[in-house]
Amino acid sequence: MGNIIRSVAPRVSLIASQHTWIEGKAIQQLEITAKLPDMVRVVGMPDLHPGRGYPVGAAFFSQHRFYPALIGNDIGCGMSLWQTDLTAMKQSLDKLEKNLGNIDGPLDEDSLGAIPPALAPYAHSLGTIGGGNHFAELLQADEIYQPDIALDKKRLMLLVHSGSRGLGQMILEQHVRAHGHHGLLESSEEAGDYLQQHQQALEFAAFNRQLIAGRILKRLRTAGNCLLDIHHNLLAPANIEGVQGWLHRKGATPSDEGLVVIPGSRGDYSYVVQPLPAASSLFSLAHGAGRKWMRAECKERLSARFSVEQLTRTRFGSRVICRDRQLIYQEAPEAYKPIDSVVGALQQAGLVTLLARLKPVLTYKTSGGRE
Repeated sequence: MGNIIRSVAPRVSLIASQHTWIEGKAIQQLEITAKLPDMVRVVGMPDLHPGRGYPVGAAFFSQHRFYPALIGNDIGCGMSLWQTDLTAMKQSLDKLEKNLGNIDGPLDEDSLGAIPPALAPYAHSLGTIGGGNHFAELLQADEIYQPDIALDKKRLMLLVHSGSRGLGQMILEQHVRAHGHHGLLESSEEAGDYLQQHQQALEFAAFNRQLIAGRILKRLRTAGNCLLDIHHNLLAPANIEGVQGWLHRKGATPSDEGLVVIPGSRGDYSYVVQPLPAASSLFSLAHGAGRKWMRAECKERLSARFSVEQLTRTRFGSRVICRDRQLIYQEAPEAYKPIDSVVGALQQAGLVTLLARLKPVLTYKTSGGRE
């Protein structure tokens, strides 16, 4: 491991190699968060970057008290990976793009009928991806490192990244209005109420990804098999090295729930990995490439170099569907860290085994859809 997992302050560790871009402000936020009451330990992942008060790409372990504001508004945000029946070499990008069309519209009657009663009040935002870094992407297996992995190199994969949409936002707003950022004592009535809402948001997010994948597969006239579905924004009880407490993952993928996918930007590779669970990482991994630039500065940095049309094509020859002129700059590959520097750090730290590398074929973004 060398110095890949290193202490940067009391109770603060960082997973990074010499090739991993880590912004100083993100480390500052990590250190500040470690000083919250009852916080035991925090770990920054290689995709660590500054967030709104709290860093993204980190895991936080507390005792007796947990912090809903650390999880933020997108409770249950995560990734699902599907193997489709589409033969990779026989697909026309023009046809794929045309058939996919716009998936931000209302759900069809069949999908509406499948919504569980508990989620029915939020049906208006189910089945939509959302804004920011959320996406759906068709990919092709570029390299298979472990021949026994259940991936067919001849078939396209579908990756869906989304969360709890307006429901998670409502839960966070209600919590902050009532309690600010002080956290909740685990034995309190308020903590029980939040955990109940949190569970509902997790269920919403997982079902939302399922609906999105179903809509896309139906548009592309194919079937698919879900290989994994993992949340990377969540709160969970945990016992770490004999200490019972609360594990907050803010843009951190669990390493103790089986296979995970770690995506790059829309112009970079993604990796399927076998986690090697470790207490040193708080049983967590990077959830993606991690931002390198703030959203507000992306268009100014890139507009003189790239037109909107140019940004709908990548170095792989893949395409990007994005109807928001601001978002397409904010989500440009240049705004993200190289995925190899992130996954490489995890590999050097002994936290993952690489199983497969995927390259993008068609990426679907959105301007936010319905809330």
